[in-house]
Amino acid sequence: MIDPTMTRRMEEATRLTRAGKLHEAMAILQGATPEATSEGMGEEAPDDLGRAGTPFAGRPFAGTTFEGTCRVIDEEEAASRPASAESGSYRAGEPSAGPARSSAFGHARPATLGHIPGGDIGLPSAWRDKWRQLRESVVQPEQARGTNEKAEPGAFTAGSYSNHDGTRDYKLYIPSGYHGQALPLVVMLHGCTQNPDDFAAGTNMNRLAEEQLFCVLYPAQPMTANSSKCWNWFKAEDQQREGGEPAILAGMTRQVIDTHDLDASRVYVAGLSAGGAMATTLAMTYPDLFAAVGVHSGLPHAVAQSLPDALGAMRGGAGPLGGGAARALGWSSEVPAIIFHGDHDTTVHPSNAERVAAQYAAARRGGETTSHREGNARVTVEQGRVANGHAYTRTTHHDAKGEPRLEQWQVQGAGHAWSGGSAQGSYTDPRGPDAAKEMLRFFYRHRQDGLSVS
Repeated sequence: MIDPTMTRRMEEATRLTRAGKLHEAMAILQGATPEATSEGMGEEAPDDLGRAGTPFAGRPFAGTTFEGTCRVIDEEEAASRPASAESGSYRAGEPSAGPARSSAFGHARPATLGHIPGGDIGLPSAWRDKWRQLRESVVQPEQARGTNEKAEPGAFTAGSYSNHDGTRDYKLYIPSGYHGQALPLVVMLHGCTQNPDDFAAGTNMNRLAEEQLFCVLYPAQPMTANSSKCWNWFKAEDQQREGGEPAILAGMTRQVIDTHDLDASRVYVAGLSAGGAMATTLAMTYPDLFAAVGVHSGLPHAVAQSLPDALGAMRGGAGPLGGGAARALGWSSEVPAIIFHGDHDTTVHPSNAERVAAQYAAARRGGETTSHREGNARVTVEQGRVANGHAYTRTTHHDAKGEPRLEQWQVQGAGHAWSGGSAQGSYTDPRGPDAAKEMLRFFYRHRQDGLSVS
């Protein structure tokens, strides 16, 4: 008798395979579904995710937006255990020697798409021939992928970028008012389990691009890089300039700027959760590329370099023995930053907003002179409430010229969700304030005057 669960997986795998997403299809067939992200340590999903009366009420819950739990596999077990439905951390065709981790944090090196040696390991025999036939039917189109769709004004087009550190797909929105002029670019980094289309729908950023005339780049994190599609903010190799995911994202951004003759002095980056953590990593490692950064429900740069560090930081600590905090103290950036965080966030503790702000404030304080401090530098605090929505506190740090350099929003009663977003996307809280609009307002106050992005 055919297992109905396997039938549903095969149907979804067929859809993904026809879309050219072979690794994602294989992961689903082997049981690495997003629903499994709260397994491993026996922990339940955070209480405020999916509970009635919250921004997530009524939605099918498919794991937290951020990495919340993990299961560490012994080195000996990892070296001997084959890929199977019980472990989503083993990718078909990848050597299993050495320590491995099965968690929402996912894996390291992506394999080459279209080549999945041993790709039917762990499948029931009844499905192996069908999978092989389906895979072979799309291998040639997948191998040929890499040419980008022609980006037309008013269109949401797909593309791909590769360098020596890897390959990432992306979606690019160019407003219908684009006629070759040098428009600003906003880079949007989605959270775990999300994708560019979902993130665009939830943040309304494409609609705002039409209204305010800017382009939007949405890099996509594949399951081959992380089983929950989280950006790998917690890995040392992905916290460096000219290496790992920061180098891929920076290179992709530069390519889009060059291809469409965009304004290199007005390039901004924003992200949610794992995307927020990676956004601040980009601000730390590429301050010459990004004129301002938006961090929503994120964490500081380099506060974690391992799974235990990451879980400790997410829960409000600094990681085991304080090691993560010590590493993070050495980083700061002069890139202007706007930070959003809900004070009821049970996935990434709200204290992380203060830690993120400290990395930017440290740079600002370090660059001040006595005369600057005697100028117009000041801090203002504003209380407000969205009509029929959340109350908030906005704290703004101004420089000696009176310009806002750091803006921090604490959204009262909000959980782990994009503030003011649309219910058409996942992990959003429509009860505001509107983080996308506020970030754009802040971004437009800043540019990279006289700085090169080469």
